[in-house]
Amino acid sequence: MDKRVDLFTVEILKDKLTATADEMGVVLARTSMSPIVYEVLDFACGLTDASARVVAQTNGLTLFTGTFGPQVQTLIDRHGLEGMREGDVFATNVPYLGGTHTCDVCLVRPVLFNRRVIAFAVSVTHWIEIGGAVPGSIPPDATEIFQEGLQLPGVRVYDAGRRNEGLIDLIAANIRLPRTGLGDLNAGLAAVSIGERRLLDACERYGVDLVLASFERVLEHGEQTARAALRRIPNGVYRAAGVIDGDGVTSDHLPIAVAVTVEDESIHADFTGCAPQAAGPINCSTGALLSACKTVVRAITAPDARSNDGFFAPFSLTISPGTVFSAEAPAPTGWYYEGAAFANDLFWKALAPVCPDRLGAGSYTSLCCSYVVGRDIETDELFVLAEPNVGGWGGSALGDGESALIATTDGDTYNFPAEVVEARFPVLVERYELDVSAGGGAGRHRGGFGVVREYRVYGARDAYGYGSLGGSERRPWALAGGREGTNNYLQYVRGTAVDRHGRVARVALADGDLVRSVTGTGGGFGDPRDREPERVRDDVLDGYVTVERARAEYGVVLDASTLELDAAETARLRGG
Repeated sequence: MDKRVDLFTVEILKDKLTATADEMGVVLARTSMSPIVYEVLDFACGLTDASARVVAQTNGLTLFTGTFGPQVQTLIDRHGLEGMREGDVFATNVPYLGGTHTCDVCLVRPVLFNRRVIAFAVSVTHWIEIGGAVPGSIPPDATEIFQEGLQLPGVRVYDAGRRNEGLIDLIAANIRLPRTGLGDLNAGLAAVSIGERRLLDACERYGVDLVLASFERVLEHGEQTARAALRRIPNGVYRAAGVIDGDGVTSDHLPIAVAVTVEDESIHADFTGCAPQAAGPINCSTGALLSACKTVVRAITAPDARSNDGFFAPFSLTISPGTVFSAEAPAPTGWYYEGAAFANDLFWKALAPVCPDRLGAGSYTSLCCSYVVGRDIETDELFVLAEPNVGGWGGSALGDGESALIATTDGDTYNFPAEVVEARFPVLVERYELDVSAGGGAGRHRGGFGVVREYRVYGARDAYGYGSLGGSERRPWALAGGREGTNNYLQYVRGTAVDRHGRVARVALADGDLVRSVTGTGGGFGDPRDREPERVRDDVLDGYVTVERARAEYGVVLDASTLELDAAETARLRGG
């Protein structure tokens, strides 16, 4: 950075960039018409420089951490900076053009000052419906992207300030919930508009040179922070392998592997050897893989810092085209977050043994998203209830894993409050509690617990459920002698029949039927018999562990009636 630049003012501008990204997020959430946006917060907003480098981003869905840059760069490659005009807004949702899946609609507004593109304001919003084979637009058994709804390949929503009414009409005619979809389009447009306005205000007040200098300072600081953190990790090559349990079309396990090389101030992930792109929609694009990897890079460098591309300057990636983590057209990617979540877990697993202060054992991993769709009897309107579920994280060297926390790749998103679900959809939430009955995850520091969440269909017709939960067969891995966690699964209770599924394309539901989502316990860290007996007793008193499990897994003996610790028998059982 030029030493003549006023560093004090640059620091003020750095904070202004962060505040602008946050304001964009507030505007989007408050004007959205979809609860998956304003309650779950399935969106992200931010700013990039003219070279598509992210300089500010909301704390939102971490799976958008790596997509802003590639999506903006695709637009630059297609239209050129010189072909962009004041008042332009582009829409893109094509996975192979830097995106994730068709439901995630990215709006990009070039910011021009003195007729020169200096930045881009970006918003990405999950549209609950964008057409395709099923309501909700992501059939778990899709075999090509054309079954997953409308594709928007970097088209102008606004052309030099003029709204593209033909495009708006096209969108409305091809989605099942046009009022909601166009409402979320307008919310995204409002977000990028406020981003542009705040940047131009800063240019007018401080001068464009200082604003651009603040971009560089943000990126420099991020890079310096990341490289300093990487120096604390021992140099070496760290490997991990695993499987994805089914793709929605078949139940075959898909092999995945990574080799992570750490060298002084750099880190490289090589995903050579992963399965080819799958027939079903758990594939992810390279942009989504980047997001999955960058989430881990942030976790081991500066997890509390605000995201920008400077943090990822030391990171590089090798992936062959056409794999389950680098899908190419026309491969389906509707459930991309399953593939991305497993890539994230794999990278995490490779580094966990050498980053014990930052990374724990395996978590429930999958977003465990399930859908209930149909028509509301009272209004005769289509409803689409989609919800990612929280679950158990792995224990670590620092303590027990978190219980009922959203998956790593979903970042700062939330689950639906029961009151909102019951108010907006014809279902009743009958049960929502920690799933302590499944066991698993024992360790010196145990894995956190997953949850059980039950919906009772109430006041719906022509309803059915579908979902795609990874981890229904493979379990969260343990560390340092801990025990594996437990599985995720869906259950549909119809009369006396109870059907269990991992990935399922359609289950007809009548009024009174029950949908049960069960998420897993995270893996344990350390030998369970090294857990302090008093802490095991506390777990029993809290209802987390039974007296029988305390003895069998932890070697802790409690009086069955008083629950007092039998120190002598515990010592004998533990060999002390």
